Amino acid sequence: MSRHDVDLNDVSTARRDDESTAELVRALKDETVTLVRDELEVFRTEAARIGQGVATLAGQEMRLARAEMSEKSRHLIPGLGMMAAAGAAALTAVGTLTAFVVLALSEVMDAWLAALIVGVVWALVAAGLYVAGRDRVSEAGPLVPEQTMESVKEDVEWAKSQIG
Repeated sequence: MSRHDVDLNDVSTARRDDESTAELVRALKDETVTLVRDELEVFRTEAARIGQGVATLAGQEMRLARAEMSEKSRHLIPGLGMMAAAGAAALTAVGTLTAFVVLALSEVMDAWLAALIVGVVWALVAAGLYVAGRDRVSEAGPLVPEQTMESVKEDVEWAKSQIG
């Protein structure tokens, strides 16, 4: 046989090797597609579970915030009402006492000078009370549901740990 002659056995073996390689590639492709589909389904299921968990937590946090603010307002509103009534009574008393002091001072000085002195004293009292009140309000901090905010931060950390 010359070197240009083709051995039919070699061609037949090569074709069989090509066909079995093609079958292996097809089988590998099918298994890869199945594996990817399975992994996507697992991902979808986990994402839905985490989403449902986050939604449940958000609802619980909203209920907690509502309850916390309701509890705070139960104490705050009556107290503010009492303070407003006390303020109205105090304003009446201060007006009456101011008139008394002006009238008493007008016995020893001109009435206009007595009224000026009493007015300046009241202005100084008002300025002192304003500064003290402003400082107290800034110390109190914001009127927010602090426990709920802390709980939400913890929930965010939990959700991050579930995802990562």
